[in-house]
Formats: sequence, C-alpha cells, structure tokens
Amino acid sequence: MVRYHRVGVARRVRGWASVRATRIVGLRIHDYLYFQVLSPGDIRYIFTATPAKDFGGIFHTRYEQIHLVPAEPSEACGELSNGFFIQDQIALVERGGCSFLSKTRVVQEHGGRAVIISDNAVDNDSFYVEMIQDSTQRTADIPALFLLGRDGYMIRRSLEQHGLPWAIISIPVNVTSIPTFELLQPPWTFW
Repeated sequence: MVRYHRVGVARRVRGWASVRATRIVGLRIHDYLYFQVLSPGDIRYIFTATPAKDFGGIFHTRYEQIHLVPAEPSEACGELSNGFFIQDQIALVERGGCSFLSKTRVVQEHGGRAVIISDNAVDNDSFYVEMIQDSTQRTADIPALFLLGRDGYMIRRSLEQHGLPWAIISIPVNVTSIPTFELLQPPWTFW
C-alpha cells in the first residue's frame, strides 16, 4: 500500500525546526531527513527526504562529503551498469519497475551505503510516498530515503547539464543547527 503525505510548513520554534506533514486522512507528524548538495553549485540546496517505514537501516555516521551517484538504469531493478561507482557511495534511484525494497537491495548488493529513491512524477513537489516492505520477507540493511520527484529531476538535470557523473552531498544534515537565513532550500519546493 502506498501512502502519500503532503509536505507541511517548516518553521523555527525556539531554535528547533518544526516540520509537519498532513496525511490524506488526518494529521500526522512525520520524520524527515535532510541532505545538502555541495556540488554542483547551481543546486547547492538542503533537500528533504523521508526514510522507509519498515525496512532499511539508519545513518550511524554523518558523511561530510560523499558522492550521490545516479543509478544506471535509473530504476535500479537489476544489475547496474555503473555499480562500481556506487560502491561506498549513495545511489540516486528513480521510482518504478520494482518495489522500493528491491531497489534498496540492488544498491546494497553493489556496495552502496544508502539509496535515495526519487518519485518518477517529475512534477511532484509536495507529496511524499511512504515506502513500505514488499511481501517477499526480504530485508535490507542500508538506509532508504524517498525524495520528491521535482527534487530528483532537478539534481539529475543539473548533473547532465554539467556533464558530471555524480553530485557531492553531505548527509544527514541537522537543520536545527543552521541559522534560518542560511537554510538554502530549493526554490521550486514549498517547505
């Protein structure tokens, strides 16, 4: 079952970031994880992602600089032609073709440290999908995050425009430690 969440408003409350998300039915507090693109500079923003609900690991380490490598093929439902570049890095994968768990396992088998799965609806700039376990009883140990389709599209587009094989990111980012005026969020996304 896929559940959609609309992103709410982020605001500062006594130095802490308060983020709310509304479900289609009712209101629910939802966990967010943030990462910052450091390079290329035209997308040097802090992005919001949601962790998988009932599979995958958590970040035990903060990566100051790690590659975000777009998977080839983008849906990552089988062998990756650029799997060598994903080893010890984070893969950017596109939704569709197979389950979220299957994508996570493919990246894990290629030695990836985590996977960020962007929605395949490139105009999606506000609805988060709740990634849940498929019915196969398999597991995955690496973190799996869901990214809005517009964000994933803009990252891939920037890499293509610059002829780059990957972005450099910092993950996870503690947004509560960043002054409000320095929170560079994507201009196309409503926080």
